[in-house]
Amino acid sequence: MHNLYRKALLAAVLALAACHTPATRVTAPDHAPPPDAHPLDASYDWHGLLIAPFGSVLKDIPVGLHDVLLFRDEAHGGAADDAECYAADAAAPRFAGHTPDEYLLCFRHDHLFRVQASVRLPGADASNLFAAACAGWLNNATQPAMATAPPSDAAPGVAAPGAATGTCEGRDGAIRFSSRLEEESILTITLDSNPIP
Repeated sequence: MHNLYRKALLAAVLALAACHTPATRVTAPDHAPPPDAHPLDASYDWHGLLIAPFGSVLKDIPVGLHDVLLFRDEAHGGAADDAECYAADAAAPRFAGHTPDEYLLCFRHDHLFRVQASVRLPGADASNLFAAACAGWLNNATQPAMATAPPSDAAPGVAAPGAATGTCEGRDGAIRFSSRLEEESILTITLDSNPIP
C-alpha cells in the first residue's frame, strides 16, 4: 500500500513537470513610436477638474472658495450671464500636467453649472499636445461635437486641432466641454452642465 502511494505521488509530480512550460521571452518592438506621438498623462483628462458634480449646492463644495470679480464682454453675451464665480482656496486639481493658472467654479442660483480652467503648455509642443488631448476627449465623448483648426502636421487620422487658433468642443453625457489653444500656448477649457431648472 505504501508503494502505491509513492507511485501515485511520483506520477503526479511527473505530470506537473510535464505541464510546465518554459518562460516566455519578451522582446522590444523593432520600431520606436513616431517622434510626434505624445503620451499624455492622466491629468489631461478634464474630468479631474470636476471636484463636485454639476448641480451641487455652493455650501456642499468640498473645498473653501472665495469670490472672484469677472469682467464680461457684452459682445460675447457676458452681460446676460448671472453666474457667480469662485476660486478655490486650496490648490486646483492638476490639468494638462500643471496646476491651472486659473480655476473657477461658477454657480447659478447657488448650484454649480460651469467650471473654467486655463494652463500654459510648453511652447514647442503646445499644438501637438493640444491635438492629442482633443483627440482623446473626442474619442471618449459620448456625443462629440467638433474639432476645428487649420491644417496641421498632426498624425494622420487624428481629427484634432494643431494651431493656436484651434478649438475642441464636444459633449460627454450631460457635460459640454469647449477648449481652445490661445496665444502664448495657453490652453483654456470650459465645462458646462445642462441648465438648472
